[in-house]
Amino acid sequence: MPTYKHPRPSVTTDVVVFGYDGGPELKLLLIQRGGEPFKGQWALPGGFVEMDEDLEAGALRELEEETGVKNLYVEQLFTFGAPDRDPRGRVISVAHYALVNLGNHPAAASSDAERVEWFPRNALPELAFDHARIIELATSRLRAKVRYQPIGFELLPEEFTLGELQALYETVLGVPPFNKRNFRTRILKTGILEEVGRQENVAHRPAMLYRFNEDRYRKLVEERDSAVLRRALDFEL
Repeated sequence: MPTYKHPRPSVTTDVVVFGYDGGPELKLLLIQRGGEPFKGQWALPGGFVEMDEDLEAGALRELEEETGVKNLYVEQLFTFGAPDRDPRGRVISVAHYALVNLGNHPAAASSDAERVEWFPRNALPELAFDHARIIELATSRLRAKVRYQPIGFELLPEEFTLGELQALYETVLGVPPFNKRNFRTRILKTGILEEVGRQENVAHRPAMLYRFNEDRYRKLVEERDSAVLRRALDFEL
């Protein structure tokens, strides 16, 4: 067995899962810890990476084991390695984040989690470890990225109205309502939405339904300068 000159820190993954249900706030998936350290406190789902798995696989495994939530697209966020961030010793966490529609991902506590709940982003409980900082960075990353990539569609049902899409952008960015006409004009100019018909069985005048066309988006990225797409999606410009 090889001998290493330097000590090896432990590696964990923590997952910031943003959820959206059409309301005025984004929500975050948190677990109540069942064991020490910080027993009883709320924290992000996560845990130690096993020796034979990569980081993303470890993040997805821990997320499913603790919350039952699975089949998500996760993206690596940042590495957190302050020497005193974990009272158990030298622990480095590679954080990931994910976007989900709440209706498609019910959560239930399992593994070492006592409870699992969705909390409004602006009404979080006191968090264990340095998880408040991880969430702060994840929020900033999400708000920056939604301005130049259509990642927000992960938070919506497959078919949606332009009003629902506008409400999503306003919620993610935490800004006052956009001008409705300008929003519609700019988002439709991108060419990444396709009409799928009108709403049915509604009390008001049925609105047009759309869905995200990923093929058109990829073609747009290949054919046009990225700044063009950013000007179309960044509604605060």
